[in-house]
Amino acid sequence: MSVNKVILVGNVGKDPETRYLDEGTAITKFPMATSETYRNRDGEKITNTEWHNVVLWRGLAQVAEKYVKKGTQLYIEGRIKTRSYDDSEGNRKYITEIVGDQMQLLGRKPDDEGDQEERPQSSGSRPTTAQQGGSRPADAQQSGSRQAGPQDKSPQDTSPQKDAGRQRAADQQEDFPGDDREDPFSGEDEGPDDLPF
Repeated sequence: MSVNKVILVGNVGKDPETRYLDEGTAITKFPMATSETYRNRDGEKITNTEWHNVVLWRGLAQVAEKYVKKGTQLYIEGRIKTRSYDDSEGNRKYITEIVGDQMQLLGRKPDDEGDQEERPQSSGSRPTTAQQGGSRPADAQQSGSRQAGPQDKSPQDTSPQKDAGRQRAADQQEDFPGDDREDPFSGEDEGPDDLPF
């Protein structure tokens, strides 16, 4: 048995970039920062920030395209995927990404108060959630209530309904392994030195 599961809570580093494959499948990617703060032996506060490349597919990608902006605080649940490509000089480059199956919008930047109309609102302090959905944009529209909306369960909830949603997402990943296709972002030179921030 093996497990490949990642849970991140952090802030988006730049506005997401969305592309569509020929058959209409949406792919969205963005950098996400997670930070850890501690005090060293001298009592100085130290903050370490890690940057993660997040990739979302299909309906989840469309939700991110619409609602996620630079600075948005997110909960992402997914798996680690490493892929490779050859750069313009013929050198093999490797990229490690987080392929998300679930996403929750946790908050907004303090200066985002002017666009409240555009963002999904949830009752009380509950976050807005989205799960990986169908393999075509039409599937995302038909199951919109499942794609985004108020969620009454915490991320740690293991109810049968949530487990069924996770299984559907896993089954769709196996049925349509879109992340093994040619990289729609391959025209870009990517690497740790090429981060835009």
